[in-house]
Amino acid sequence: MRDFVQRVVEKLNIEENRDRVSVVQYSRDPEVHFHLNAYTTKEDILDSVRGLRHKGGRPLNTGAALQYVKDNVFTASSGSRRLEGVPQILILLSGGRSYDNVDAAASSLKEIGVLTFGIGSRGSDSGELQRISNDPKYALSVSDFSELPNVQEQLLASVHTVVVPIATTSPTADYTTPKKDVVFLLDGSDGTRNSFPAMRDFVQRVVEKLNIEENRDRVSVVQYSRDPEVNFYLNAYTTKEDVLDSVRGLRHKGGRPLNTGAALQHVKDNVFTASSGSRRLEGVPQVLILLSGGRSYDNVDAAASSLKEIGVLTFGIGSRGSDSGELQRISNDPKYAISVSDFSELPNVQEQLLASVHTVAIPIATTSSTVTADYTTPKKDVVFLLDGSDGTRNSFPAMRDFVQTVVEKLNIEENRDRVSVVQYSQDPEVNFYLNAYTTKEDVLDSVRGLRHKGGRPLNTGAALQYVKDNVFTASSGSRRLEGVPQILILLSGGRSYDNVDGAASSLKEIGVLTFGIGSRGSDSGELQRISNDPKYALSVSDFSELPNVQEQLLASVHTVVVPIATTSPTGMCMTNIYVLCLFCLYLKLLSSCVQWHAHQQLR
Repeated sequence: MRDFVQRVVEKLNIEENRDRVSVVQYSRDPEVHFHLNAYTTKEDILDSVRGLRHKGGRPLNTGAALQYVKDNVFTASSGSRRLEGVPQILILLSGGRSYDNVDAAASSLKEIGVLTFGIGSRGSDSGELQRISNDPKYALSVSDFSELPNVQEQLLASVHTVVVPIATTSPTADYTTPKKDVVFLLDGSDGTRNSFPAMRDFVQRVVEKLNIEENRDRVSVVQYSRDPEVNFYLNAYTTKEDVLDSVRGLRHKGGRPLNTGAALQHVKDNVFTASSGSRRLEGVPQVLILLSGGRSYDNVDAAASSLKEIGVLTFGIGSRGSDSGELQRISNDPKYAISVSDFSELPNVQEQLLASVHTVAIPIATTSSTVTADYTTPKKDVVFLLDGSDGTRNSFPAMRDFVQTVVEKLNIEENRDRVSVVQYSQDPEVNFYLNAYTTKEDVLDSVRGLRHKGGRPLNTGAALQYVKDNVFTASSGSRRLEGVPQILILLSGGRSYDNVDGAASSLKEIGVLTFGIGSRGSDSGELQRISNDPKYALSVSDFSELPNVQEQLLASVHTVVVPIATTSPTGMCMTNIYVLCLFCLYLKLLSSCVQWHAHQQLR
């Protein structure tokens, strides 16, 4: 159990203002080894974990222990950042059935937003663990705790999937979490002189909805006409009142003509920078809100594109004098371009804007299955495994077209989505690896040139094992160890000649999310066992019908990969991991196990 905690901690990013860890043991009573705010470095935590000693005692009161961590560990005084919107994770290791009732304490943890994962051995009660866990599928079992390494990746993948909070868009939505950098770019040209007070009031109202304090939201205001002028930078103020005072004091800039393109380029080069207070390189969402009252005198396309390339989320609001098409091209999505007849009507669109900002700045995109859904963020590694056996010769063009259509929906460029294609029959064959191409056009060219492999029989199990061992690897371009979601899309036209279960399980263990699509010749039960969830196994009567399930597939992929926070050094989601170690074996039994293990090592 101690080794398991150590391995999980080694996967985290523990430093000032990143992940925090606490360890608690319990039997009759709980005992805190260290609180969340005890250490700020990974090495200190690992030293403490390595020094853990078994607590002992009886009986096993899991309910009381759960209530204890709720009341004494998930608190601000103990280092919890729950009230700041930081995800709260509880990992429970239990070796037996609880002597007391767990239901009330488990519910109270869920009520305050704690995400609980339960791992039990053969002596534990699986139903009890499922009631304690936030979702029954987050309750894992091993026959013995020596098998914990077998479920480590499954646990980490599940934790990784659920830690990003999903934003509501109701009128009472909370727009304060998580932290973000917000820049207002205001048209200060001669044409907006009369409407500038309304623009200023709008900025003030939006700022009042933000949570501006140290290490939370930051705000900058820039005006422009012929040239841009920064009123204040992102790192100018750390309190809401100071920002509001500065906003109330804004004076109209004046000037002509209106060079929106130059202004966009200026904020990209001079405001969304670390020296000006931008935390883009730390993974903090970057939001630009443009208020424009007229058509730009210069071209906006290049500057708008350069902002999108560095990940800035741009929202454009225009009045009757502005160009709606221009605003749509500037905005990250046409639906984020909002129009009012006059800036005095800005209060009418304030909630619409805030809801949109809130939805995309987490960053969590909508999970709509319509054709306009955006499947491009965040980055992911996508592998297509295609049945290239003799039985799919006639339907292979339809499979190739399907891959092409899905690829067109992805965002393939440096440090974004990556794609690989593998065909298989008796043996697998890689058409291209994840690191083969960095542009969408190159990938599409390769997909268009795919030729049917042929061969028999259909060894799906061997193919699954092959992609696990040879494609989902760092040397082939996989970024799994960086926390990038790993997606496998299998198209199979027949029943596998070999067994698929072992390979399918090994993919799940390393966190690969598998989706299976079969035609009438395939085995639906086999596809369901291969897929991460039976609902991710789709069927068509013939592969020519693949366009009918394309959006369903993309919506499913989108649903499971978007709530995954990146764990790269520059963009890792802050996570509080609370490890509740339940050492419930009697000391005598533990000693026997240690002696047996030592004997085995000697042998």
